[in-house]
Amino acid sequence: MKSELQLREGPVTTSNRVLDLLPRKERARILMLAKQVELPLSQELYEVGEKVRYVYFPSAGVISLVAVIEGSPGVELALLGREGMLGVEVLLGNSVSPLRALVQASGSAWRIERHKFELTLAGSPVLRHCMQQYLSLLVRQLVTSAACLRFHLIGPRLARFLLLMQDRVCSDELIITQEFLALMLGVRRVGISAAAAALQQCGLIRYQRGQVHILDRSGLEAAACRCCVSDRLAMIRDFQ
Repeated sequence: MKSELQLREGPVTTSNRVLDLLPRKERARILMLAKQVELPLSQELYEVGEKVRYVYFPSAGVISLVAVIEGSPGVELALLGREGMLGVEVLLGNSVSPLRALVQASGSAWRIERHKFELTLAGSPVLRHCMQQYLSLLVRQLVTSAACLRFHLIGPRLARFLLLMQDRVCSDELIITQEFLALMLGVRRVGISAAAAALQQCGLIRYQRGQVHILDRSGLEAAACRCCVSDRLAMIRDFQ
């Protein structure tokens, strides 16, 4: 067992916002249980109805949470990166995933076995409070995405998606294909082609061969639906 002194001298930061909000001693206890793993592009971390074996705290990369309806390929409801956690259903006492979790931009994460995380959560009010804050934020994103999917046009939704991706990868260059964008936004590929062409014609992005280069961030923000502003405000207001 590590001594209390060793626990207090644990890592100062983890590159994951949820973990880094914890007091240093609490963070060190969590990291004693964690293993750093790579998140390769397109890896499926959870499948719908699958028993959750691990929870993940990304330190780099992007994970998509996809709702799968019978007879359809699914549609993305939320993105999470180093600001969040994969496995919030565990906080509600549920060990089965209701969504598919797919790595959309390669990276890395702190991975913890579910039962070990549950035991730590039960004995740490500080950790439980931090996790509940993040759960509230994620629920807001899920609700916003559901409304956005129903009421907003493809172009503004595509602009919002690209901004959310850029926020998480911290780069103007995004590696993503039209097929994947169509899956994430729940539309046909021809719709993505038209929307991307319109954004490119306005000088906001350059798109070719599965790569999107964001040329005008402020212009893209103006083109995006207001859901993008709602996402960012919720992050600032509800998860400090």
